[in-house]
Amino acid sequence: MTDGMLLREAIGDPLLLRYTVVVLDEAHERTVHTDVLFGVVKAAQRKRREQNKVPLKVIVMSATMDVDLFSQYFNKSPVLYLEGRQHPIQMYYTKQPQSDYLQAALVSVFQIHQEAPASHDILVFMTGQEEIEALARTCRDIAKHLPDSCGPMTVIPLYASLPPAQQLRVFQPAPKGCRKVILSTNIAETSITISGIKYVIDTGMVKAKRFNPESGLEVLAVQRVSKAQAWQRAGRAGREDAGSVYRLYTEDEFDNLIPMTVPEIQRCNLASVMLQLLALGIPDVMNFDFMSKPSPEAMRSAVEQLDLLGAVGRKGEQVTLTPLGKKMASFPLEPRYAKTILLSPDFQCSEEVLTIVSLLSVDSVLYNPPARREECLAARKKFTTSEGDHLTLLNIYRAFKKVNANKEWCRENFVNSRNMSMVGEVRAQLREICLKLSMKLESCGSDTGSVRRCLAHGLFVNAAELQPDGSYTALDTHQPVAIHPSSVLFQAKPAYVVFNELLHTSKCYMRDLCLVDADWLVEAAPEYFRRKLRPTKS
Repeated sequence: MTDGMLLREAIGDPLLLRYTVVVLDEAHERTVHTDVLFGVVKAAQRKRREQNKVPLKVIVMSATMDVDLFSQYFNKSPVLYLEGRQHPIQMYYTKQPQSDYLQAALVSVFQIHQEAPASHDILVFMTGQEEIEALARTCRDIAKHLPDSCGPMTVIPLYASLPPAQQLRVFQPAPKGCRKVILSTNIAETSITISGIKYVIDTGMVKAKRFNPESGLEVLAVQRVSKAQAWQRAGRAGREDAGSVYRLYTEDEFDNLIPMTVPEIQRCNLASVMLQLLALGIPDVMNFDFMSKPSPEAMRSAVEQLDLLGAVGRKGEQVTLTPLGKKMASFPLEPRYAKTILLSPDFQCSEEVLTIVSLLSVDSVLYNPPARREECLAARKKFTTSEGDHLTLLNIYRAFKKVNANKEWCRENFVNSRNMSMVGEVRAQLREICLKLSMKLESCGSDTGSVRRCLAHGLFVNAAELQPDGSYTALDTHQPVAIHPSSVLFQAKPAYVVFNELLHTSKCYMRDLCLVDADWLVEAAPEYFRRKLRPTKS
């Protein structure tokens, strides 16, 4: 099962009495759920010993991990090493630091292509969709003008939002005498193994999110990989035969990389973690036994968010769940989404809100190929509404259901069919939880105003106001924000919006927006907005 599922099970049974052995695999990935789970199984183990119950065995497995840290945390537990069948790998570094890793990657691809036999494929690690698509175009253009002695190459991009059929192309062998060049995000680091790879080009870069509790900003930025990630990437070249790794950084730069990737628990919004810990009945959440403790600011900020949503009550340092908080903890969702669902019966739009929250809980259901931008925009127009992105997504989902999830329809409308099917599964799971909580589920039909009102009540912490100069200010932190170019409201200037997340790339962007009224926001949290909204001059 997933780590999240076991965590939810622990809410009803903190001692995990149904099990005698728990195996935690891929421990080095250190997702939020995994880190919370470490603390939960450790506590269950200790309590079962104290109560003379059947002991709980915990086996932690990983390909690359900081063994000492894990062993110390689990009471100096013994370590077993299993030697894998790794073929020899030749490692190459650059002589000088590279200012443009994309240019360096391009040069390396064609150097290998001209010098090495065509039967061996190349895997290049890049940071994201735009970079990958740009490099793919350049590679294809150059490949057309190479001398015949070089042989053909087929360039295949790989990233999460690519439609399933296109992702599967990486596993198909290249035609005889043709070389496959795969340009991938870190999805190819641990999640999948592609056969035929003999050369790995590692740019040494990765795109990662980091949450700042002071500003409430989630920054998506390109940064250096850790040593553990660099070794994981290198291992891809030696899976089936001896291979070569071209690191586009110097050996000194490699020596200065951080040893392990910073665990997600130390760089994400902790509101849902805190809600889960309180639901697990942990009396002192601020001092929970984390393997890598988050900062006190991040934990305090999370408790404040839960307080604003009405999920917790505070007496001095003591934090307890309110009845609403207990219900919110029943959903495997971010607290604000759980609250939005719980509020939806008041606005008679539960069915619509369930769909919208499910759409926001999976990877993007929209596929935007840069080479077909015009077609893509034209196809999307028929679903677009001036009320915002949430209702545009709702229109797309309704159309998808109308055509019975037809894959041809998905292709024509640039919709990712796999992610869309996932939305259906998530929705069914959330609907089941609503029924267990005896919630009244009804649809508001075409009355989209009540859906927007419900979203305003659930997402009021993420609200922004239009300023006289045409810019926007986030009401919570008073920092300047802008509408993301991918939003349907990009050209519009609504007075008030709620948004799904803030992302800082070149600017601080709001993503997934919904048009709301100022009155709805005040209605949602009168005290909060009395402090936040600027007084209007009569």
